[in-house]
Amino acid sequence: MKNQERYKRLIKLLFSLVLTGLIVAIYAFVWTYYFNDQMLQSPFFRRGNWLMIFLYGVLLAFFMKMYGGYKVGYLKKGNLIYSQILSVIFLNIFTYLQIAVLDKRFFSPVVIILMTFADAAAIVLWTLIFEKLYSWMYPPRRMLLVAGDRSDYHLLEKMNTREDKYEIRDVISYRKGFEKFTEKVRDFDGVIIGDMPSHDRNLILKYCYEKNIRTYAVPKISDILLKSSDELNLFDSPLFLSRNGGLTIEQEAAKRVLDLILALTAAVVTLPFFAVIALAVKLTDRGPVFYTQTRLTKNGKPFEIYKFRTMIQNAEAVSGARLAAEKDPRILPVVGTLLRRTRLDELPQIYNILKGDMSIVGPRPERPELAAEIEKEIPEFSYRLKVKAGLTGYAQVYGKYNTTSYDKLKLDLTYIRNYSMLLDLKLILMTPKIMLMKESTEGVKE
Repeated sequence: MKNQERYKRLIKLLFSLVLTGLIVAIYAFVWTYYFNDQMLQSPFFRRGNWLMIFLYGVLLAFFMKMYGGYKVGYLKKGNLIYSQILSVIFLNIFTYLQIAVLDKRFFSPVVIILMTFADAAAIVLWTLIFEKLYSWMYPPRRMLLVAGDRSDYHLLEKMNTREDKYEIRDVISYRKGFEKFTEKVRDFDGVIIGDMPSHDRNLILKYCYEKNIRTYAVPKISDILLKSSDELNLFDSPLFLSRNGGLTIEQEAAKRVLDLILALTAAVVTLPFFAVIALAVKLTDRGPVFYTQTRLTKNGKPFEIYKFRTMIQNAEAVSGARLAAEKDPRILPVVGTLLRRTRLDELPQIYNILKGDMSIVGPRPERPELAAEIEKEIPEFSYRLKVKAGLTGYAQVYGKYNTTSYDKLKLDLTYIRNYSMLLDLKLILMTPKIMLMKESTEGVKE
């Protein structure tokens, strides 16, 4: 396996090139023998055809890169195929509109739909074949988990969901001592380092580096702050400069302009959705359509968040404030489940963004009482409030609804510390993918 490891990147590149080639070839055929022949304006000739095909290939690579369509061996098989098909759907919609602009008319969408089905068939066939080959070449790594003081149950549970990639063969506490670790690690392909004191972690990291043992380390809050610091070389010793004031004035102004432009556009485009959803909620139990709740935004400022109601009326009168659980009986049948699964219940927050309470991208706003409870265990949880709360964000895209508060904090800090307009746009483009993924909206376990 170690001999094959050096070729892994080349093998993944081969997968990406063949997949791209198959999809581009399908488009080249459809463009050359249908769309170009049907052009009423000026049909394209050789160089024009090559240009259209090349442009399609570039856009395909962009969407695949954005949604993770090339991440073979990293994403689960189902997630990988879903990412690829979603990329092709968005690309083909864009291409259809592009051709309509070129010819100043709309073609029948039947051909582009059939082309999308052909793309999907090629994607599923090639990905399944390659995944089979890849899993044979690279079987799951035999891993040793070095447990820390903080419970590693969630980490263990998450790693076990990827039996195709990792196989945790044994667990040892760092408290057993460094010598015990060095004796055990010889029989494993890699080490997972849990949340433990820095001194013990450093010993393990340095030993694994020296022995060429792959390591996966759980970052601490301080690790995220250091990683996103600026490197200075003012003296003969390198320094890390950590600026801790949140976003700059220029970043906040640019972010607000982007919020207003996109929120105003969304407010107009989503009006039909508002009407249909409002009617569905009203017909379910004749109760109110909207639901307001106090949440926290930048600097701990409370505000009233707007949502479509997805639970029974007065849902917390008995249960009190708590997160929704799996198969929660308080959720409205059908419409409530659908709205929560697709996150369409959060559409009214467009108006929170217009008011300035929220941003399109940022940490999800927590309720004051829940935040207070979390901060008793994790005092750093308030660090998330250095920026405005967001409709979508880093933790929403890369985490789940039931991701632990500690992990949400790490994800949100990663966003705040690495903020850029480009990152905001990337997270906005990534949001449609996670809206239809069940694992990103599932409730917390009882």
